Amino acid sequence: MMPSEAARRRDRIVNLLSSYGELSASALSEMLGVTVQTLRSDLRALDDSHIVKRRHGGASLAAGENIDYQPRLAVSRQEKNRIAAAVAGMIPNGATVALGTGTTVEAVARALVGHEGLTVATNNIHVVLALRMAEDITILLAGGKVRLRDLDLIGAESREFFDGLRFDHAVFSVGGVSETGDLLDFNLDEIRARQAISACARERTLVIDHAKIGRTAPHRWGRVHDLERTICGGPLSQGLKAAGEESGCDFIEV
Repeated sequence: MMPSEAARRRDRIVNLLSSYGELSASALSEMLGVTVQTLRSDLRALDDSHIVKRRHGGASLAAGENIDYQPRLAVSRQEKNRIAAAVAGMIPNGATVALGTGTTVEAVARALVGHEGLTVATNNIHVVLALRMAEDITILLAGGKVRLRDLDLIGAESREFFDGLRFDHAVFSVGGVSETGDLLDFNLDEIRARQAISACARERTLVIDHAKIGRTAPHRWGRVHDLERTICGGPLSQGLKAAGEESGCDFIEV
């Protein structure tokens, strides 16, 4: 099922606020081509979900870094489920799979529950919980300090854990992807963990909902075109797809 118009518009609001920091209701309504009344209704819904914070006739993201884990579950949920189904269809029984952090990767874990003979390595406690009903999956969890906000592990121990693996597949997300294909994130520890996850497997798959395209974040750490595959729940720019064709990265829209 495709996302509703309101759901797509609210994802775009989150994307714009992540880029500009704070915007007035009138500026957002002009950017999105909707009435101020419609925009205010969207902001109320996002505020109720603790994704944005309304203030002085405008809004900003509810958190200074990335938005918290539980609110992120509500953003692009249907897209994430389609992405997860596509990834699960590419991973055979018996494979070794490294899964990173984030709500899209958690959706991938749920889609893998029915697989047989998998070995899954992760630094994401949400992935462990998503796989707890699987009957024939071995789970390896990275060590280190737990980041309680997101229930993940992203310190030095996590990096060392993935550095010692040679797996078939790595599936991970990022904070944002620029229109020219830069991989962007919010903090250096998270980046180091994702670099280690990416380096531990022969097939690397980036999973992103459409709100990540063009979303800014302070740190650049790689290029989408260096990966084997990118799966997105919305349309990708022609520039990204053309560069992917030249580099051999397979861009898949679901």
